[in-house]
Amino acid sequence: MKAFRILAAGLAGLSLAAMAHAEGGAAAHPHEPAGGWEFDGLLGQFDMPSVQRGYQVYREVCSSCHSMKLLSYRNLGEPGGPFFDPEYPNANENPFVKALAADVEIQSPTPNDIGDYDFRPATPADQFRSPYANDNAGRAANNGAAPPDLSVIVKARHGGASYVYSLLSGYPSEDAISTREVTPAVVTTAASDNGTPDDPSDDVAEVSTPAVMQTVIDMSKVHIPGHEAAEGEHGEAGVLIQPAGQFYNPFMAGDTTPQYEGDPRKSPAGGFLAMGPQLAPGRVTYTDPKAPEATTEQMAHDVAQFLAWASEPKQTNRKSLGLPVMIYLGILTILLWFSYKRIWRKVEH
Repeated sequence: MKAFRILAAGLAGLSLAAMAHAEGGAAAHPHEPAGGWEFDGLLGQFDMPSVQRGYQVYREVCSSCHSMKLLSYRNLGEPGGPFFDPEYPNANENPFVKALAADVEIQSPTPNDIGDYDFRPATPADQFRSPYANDNAGRAANNGAAPPDLSVIVKARHGGASYVYSLLSGYPSEDAISTREVTPAVVTTAASDNGTPDDPSDDVAEVSTPAVMQTVIDMSKVHIPGHEAAEGEHGEAGVLIQPAGQFYNPFMAGDTTPQYEGDPRKSPAGGFLAMGPQLAPGRVTYTDPKAPEATTEQMAHDVAQFLAWASEPKQTNRKSLGLPVMIYLGILTILLWFSYKRIWRKVEH
């Protein structure tokens, strides 16, 4: 009986957790860009021009806050990399990779003659430069939240590249965001009787708090890409209060119920994060003259594809080798089967 009670209590707890998750505690499900991902599937391969553009987006936008400690500049020029050149099988000798690395200055690991640390151009053998000296410096510069390393972010997040794409392109549009002044609250506090104990009018004092400005999001104007909202999904006139130093994103895990002014059962999916919208038209100008227009969605697509490649730089080689190996194993299996039948054909079983 005791075991049954414990089991029942556990199931009840799971049910309550599921209900809480359904009532505003979940992020919107990540979605793929139109056309899907080129590298998906057994024979899928990375779109290398997109990976090249994605590196440019990372270099010009993301690298100011996010590190990629598991990646070296030479990985860009290795077989399967976005800047591989067959004429330079050794990526350390690839002039284009050398130029990409030299465009970044890194701190020398050893001090100079007077004890200071000099900065020098990076080489292909160097790891990608970290924007901060340590995690504490990263937290101090980003509202207390250390930006995560992006080396394997696609492997570390549910949804993979689709999560990165959805997050970067999923911020509310500017027309849904506004500010409002909050009416000062009047607080009644105890006060001195001013020497007249018989006069009750001076026993209390009214103190007004300063007016504050709030950033609010009109959820009726928010469109979640990949999720066609049903009528009334966000409430009749639901408004989401955005905390100071935080930014709402429907694809960020969290619970918006406490900040939602509307039916709590219809609180919007998503949560808040310290990183604001980073991609906007005109933020990056692609160096490739044949590149598509650098819209928010296009930049999110390209940088997500670059991060997918960075999470598994050898994927192209692995898939190229995998198909011949599977064919070889198939043929070997057939030959072994016929050999078995031939060897044991005259043996009674």
